[in-house]
Amino acid sequence: MHERLANLLGATALAVTDLVLAEATEAAGVSASGAAALIVLSAAPGLGVTELGRRVGLTQSAAARMVDGLEAAGLAERRRSGGRAVHVRLTRRGEEAAARMLGARAAPLAGTLTVLGDDEREALTALLSKLLTRLYGQIGDADVLCRMCDRACCTEGAVCPVGQAERDAAER
Repeated sequence: MHERLANLLGATALAVTDLVLAEATEAAGVSASGAAALIVLSAAPGLGVTELGRRVGLTQSAAARMVDGLEAAGLAERRRSGGRAVHVRLTRRGEEAAARMLGARAAPLAGTLTVLGDDEREALTALLSKLLTRLYGQIGDADVLCRMCDRACCTEGAVCPVGQAERDAAER
């Protein structure tokens, strides 16, 4: 029984990932890592290239090339700040692209959930919160786990389960 459930979860996770990435990358005309970088920078402006790369799963050199591409597209810019430190910020065009991507990301997710009734959505919310708490325990980094999240959406009127898991881990 658990093997079937795990398989169903895997297929669902992959299908949702494919839908979300297709919509997000199309909305901004960037790669999957570029899409994640735009969303990360919209929530945490001024990250260094290395930290940005860590959050989106790229090496420092790959992150630098990705930022080059975002700069060439007019979506981001590097800014020097004292010494050798370089921070990446979104341009106005990059901020608009990130907002479009979050909207585009939301559409297939909301569409997928339309097959569920109110009680089922409530139950799924509780189950996903529990699973995300467990995943935080395995991944151990909210910035990585939530790299494609609409952070405002997750914290309006509720507690983000990943953020709570991170606070709980810090207290231990």
